Amino acid sequence: MNVPAIRNLRFYAPAIFWILLVLVLCTLPGNDLPKSPVFEKIHMDKIVHFGLFGCTVLLLCLGYYRQHGYISKFTLTFFAISAAFYGLAIEYIQKYFAIQRSFDMADVAADTIGAIAGILAFKLIRKWWLK
Repeated sequence: MNVPAIRNLRFYAPAIFWILLVLVLCTLPGNDLPKSPVFEKIHMDKIVHFGLFGCTVLLLCLGYYRQHGYISKFTLTFFAISAAFYGLAIEYIQKYFAIQRSFDMADVAADTIGAIAGILAFKLIRKWWLK
């Protein structure tokens, strides 16, 4: 890798850290996760998935915007689709490799909706604080 490419990684360091953290959290053994009837009633699992993947897209968008000073609709869409597919991949990892975890299409839906919300959050942040 050349030096400019390494320097550009600083824009994406928070996103890279977060993406790895999401993988670790989503592959924890099922018996290590908190269980509570209250969490089940409010679908806490789906709220967590929404937040994890919304934050993923938000951090990717912020990194790109800080590096380039703009972000296209194509790039926003690419980040959201990539995050949704990452969520789908994690569900398959849970199904085949994680202990006491399973594939849940509702988690994929929460990941995808969260990714879209990440775009909306970025647009609000850009409008209020970055211009």
